[in-house]
Order: sequence, then structure tokens, then C-alpha cells
Amino acid sequence: MYDTIIKGGRWFDGTGSPSAMRHLGIREGSIATVSAEPLDEADCPQVIDAAGNWVIPGMIDIHTHYDVEVLQSPALAESIRHGVTTVLLGSCSLSTVHVDASDAGDLFGRVEAIPRKHVIAAMTEIKSWTSAHEYVEALEALPLGPNLAAFIGHSDIRAAEMGLDRATRKGIRPTDAELAAMAAKLDDALDAGFVGMSSQQLLFDKLDGEVCRSRTLPSTYATTRERRRLNAILRRRGRALQGGPDVARPQSLVAMAASSLGIFRKPLKVSLLSAADIKAIPAVAQIFPLIARVIDRLGGDFRWQHLPVPFEVYSDGIDLPVFEEFGSGAAALHLSNQLEQRRELLRDEGYRRRFRKDYDKKFGPRVWHRDFFDAEIVECPDASVIGKTFGQVGQDRGGLHSVDAFLDLVVEYGGKVRWRTTISNHRPQVLDNFAADPGVQLGFSDAGAHLRNMAFYNFGLRFLRRVYDAERAGRPFLSLEHAVHRITGELADWYGIDAGHLRPGDRADLVVIDPVHLDETVEAYAEAPIAVFDNLSRMVNRNDATVVAVLVGGEYVFGGGVAGPVLGVRRTGRFLRAGA
Repeated sequence: MYDTIIKGGRWFDGTGSPSAMRHLGIREGSIATVSAEPLDEADCPQVIDAAGNWVIPGMIDIHTHYDVEVLQSPALAESIRHGVTTVLLGSCSLSTVHVDASDAGDLFGRVEAIPRKHVIAAMTEIKSWTSAHEYVEALEALPLGPNLAAFIGHSDIRAAEMGLDRATRKGIRPTDAELAAMAAKLDDALDAGFVGMSSQQLLFDKLDGEVCRSRTLPSTYATTRERRRLNAILRRRGRALQGGPDVARPQSLVAMAASSLGIFRKPLKVSLLSAADIKAIPAVAQIFPLIARVIDRLGGDFRWQHLPVPFEVYSDGIDLPVFEEFGSGAAALHLSNQLEQRRELLRDEGYRRRFRKDYDKKFGPRVWHRDFFDAEIVECPDASVIGKTFGQVGQDRGGLHSVDAFLDLVVEYGGKVRWRTTISNHRPQVLDNFAADPGVQLGFSDAGAHLRNMAFYNFGLRFLRRVYDAERAGRPFLSLEHAVHRITGELADWYGIDAGHLRPGDRADLVVIDPVHLDETVEAYAEAPIAVFDNLSRMVNRNDATVVAVLVGGEYVFGGGVAGPVLGVRRTGRFLRAGA
């Protein structure tokens, strides 16, 4: 009767309803039965014993940059292995729908720390589409591991219509014909089932390449008229705007949040980047939930995106995006493809004075705490500095300013100096408050980007561990059912996609989790090569005993750290069309 039976597990349906011990029968890719009584296993080719385990809907990652990787490695195994069965592409105004290979390299290379040459190679090798509909068809022709949904990127359509050079020049506005063409591209993408549009106003995201190098993303040059024209389409169609306000200009945050309001008009779904407990500005953690409550009470449909785990980052030398937020740091990253010139710059005393001045400026909006006493060296050819902070190294060297200690090591060893710090989400109580707040969406993993800087592929497991630990300690801040709902059905319902639930008739996208192994292993980092990127070593997560089984469309794709035979060979995921 069934293709697969999941027997005797604690079943969560993704709606937040009470969990219960149930047996699930899967037929033709869907949940056929959820039964309190054992199912007939006769002639069932696959029976998974889930006794003592949790059976939850596949998790949803609402913020990724897999747009390039999916073209060459559509299994997206780094997310699948941690129980993520649906990912959203096209974040931060970046997508690969309309731009050519070179422009895609400029857009993704520096902003998302995906080496430009690999972006260009992937686009050159794979791209055959000229429209959003053809893009969806091309994705569905690949042996997808997870389901995909997508935003269309504002920078993508702007650069495609205006040319990347004109699209990133101050004072250059699109002609009426160009603006109409952008609107048509957005409408076409929504017709193809995209969940909405992503747009970015953050000014420390910089372009790669030579022609437009170090300019900000095309969407940051859009006028109010242009943004309103595109937002009106999203509002009319009931689709979402994913936005990234400029942290240095609070007015951009207010404007993007307020665009959700539905006074005398239909509300616009708005999801902004990002709610975080920022070390540099601890008081701001109180403001994020307040803004969401005010906007929604006034008739909006507003959410913050939030990474529900500590935001720990690693850097090889100075190659970390947070340095883009001040002038001297951006100057060094501008020379990332000219290493000798960069070394000379970092030696220069005039440059160092500028860097120290930027570093010592502790007030005003920013992301990085700018504290080299909170930056631990984890790898270096000079073994004597490993385990120390740059501030400690400066003290050991006769009271040297921590900036000079940092720059001295980078000049001498370049990217062989690897260090780490936690930028935000460091206070458990604040994380718990965000996790329970209805104005906050749990996601923002940036999966597929910043390959050497961070790894949050298993953010859902880490979140569930915190909820489970709190429950067992007698201080619950969220029920397990509500926690599962937050990273599955709640997200699917808001974005209007067919995912995140585990009831009769739903697609059999599910994860079997062993709660005994929701332990310290989920907090650890490892490294693994990316074959299609010349074996570039990527930061990853490895907690293989935690995930017993992952099914997509009823097919077993991963479990116990080992990929199923169909993963990357046969398509198990599909493109999820908004509203379908």
C-alpha cells in the first residue's frame, strides 16, 4: 500500500498543533496516512523506524545565495544533510535570471564572497534562459535535491535593462522605457511563480570586476519613483519585498518598513534584513520587535529576518565583508585582486592612521564591533600567536595598537592568518526573545555564500537544540511544536509556497531527527571541498548522528551523514510557485 513507512516517531505537522506518536504512510511522493495505529508493512519497500525520534516537515531556508551553486551542483547537499528541504534563491537584490555571466560575476563575487571566476564559469556553462519562465524550466531540468523558490533580484533586472555601468552611476536615472521594461520583468517573474523581489540599499556591499569595481549594488542607485513603481506591482500581486536597508541611514530602514503599510491600499509583504543582537549597538535589539509591532498594528504585513544562532564569522586575513563598512577597510578590499599593492597599502603609515581612526570610531550605525581584543587567531604560520587575540598580540609586542598588530600579521602572512569573532546574537536571552516574536522570521543563513567566512547550514537544528535544552531545564521559552512551526509551516504560509507541513495530502518532505544527538556537535564547524569550485574549501557543519533521514518528495535523499543514491542523480525537489 505504501512506498515508505515512517513508524513510531513523534510527529509534528508544521502547524504548531500538539505533537504525537504516529505512523506515516507515504505514497507517490505525498503523505497518504498519519495513523495512531501501526501500518501494514507488507510489500512496503522502505520502512524507517523512528522510535524515539522526531518526524518534522522539511525545514525552509528563506535566505540563501545558492543561485550560482545550484547550476552546477543542484543536489545542494550541504543544506539537505541538515534537514533543509526548501531553499529560497535571489536574496539581497541578486539573481541570475537576466544578467550575463560577466555581470553576474561582478554582482556575486565580492558581495557574497563567491570567487568571481567560478560565477562566470557556472553562468557561461549552464545559462540558456532569457526570461523568468525559461529560468524556472532550466532549474526543473536539473536533478534538484531540495525544493526551490525564488525572489527576482532588483539589481539583476536593473543591470540587465540599463547596463551595469549606467545602473551604478550616481545621477543616472532609467528612462521611462527602461523603467517600464524593469516592471515588465518583475511582472513576468511573478507570473512564473516567484515569491517576490529582493532589493538592497546597504552601501557597504561592493561590486567585483574591473569596470564597476567598488561601486555599490545597482539597486542602491534606484530612486524613490523606481522603488514605488516596482513595489506597487508586488502589492497588487500579493507578493513579498525582501529588503536590505542601509544601516548607516536609519531613514532607509524606516522607509522600507513603512512601505508595508496598507492605509487606503493593500498592505505590502515586507521582510527586512535583519533583526540581530549586534554587539556594537546592544540597545538596538529592543528596537527591532517594536518596529514590527507598530507597522503591523497600523495595517502592515512586516517581518524581520533573523539568524537564530550566534553570528560567528571567520576571516582569512582582511578578507571579510564587515571591513567594507568603513573607508580604510573598503580600500583594502578594493585591492583584493592586487595582493602586492594591497601589502604596500597596509604597510603605509598614512593608511594606518586612517585605519586606526576608523577603528576607534565607536559611535554610529555599524555591524562590526571593531574590537581586536574580541578577535581570536585560530591559524597562523607563527604558532606563538594562535589562541590569542590581536589585542593581546599588540600587548605582547610592547603595547602596539591592536590595529597595527593586526596589519603587521596580515602584511607578513596574508590570508594564512585566520581568525574568528562573534558579531551578533551572543546573548541567549535576546535570542530567545527574537525566536518567540511573531514579527521575526527565522532564517537568514546566507547558505552558498561567504564560503570561507561562516557556516549556518544547520541553523534549524541549532535552534531546535536550544528550544529542547530550555524545555528540559524547566525554563521553556517556546514549545517544541511552535519552534517546528516557526522554521517550517509559518514561513511557507507567509511566502505562499506549498511546503512546511506534514499532514495527509501534503508533499512528503520531512526530516527524522534523533533528539539525543541535538548536542554540542551541532555547534561545531568543519571544512569540505566544493568540487565544482576547484575544490575550494568551504566552512560547513557536521552533525551526522542528529539527522536520521531526510526525504524530499517521498524519496530518501540523506541520512546518517550519507547521501541517498538518488541525490543529485534524479530530481527530487521542484520549483515551488507562489500561490500554487
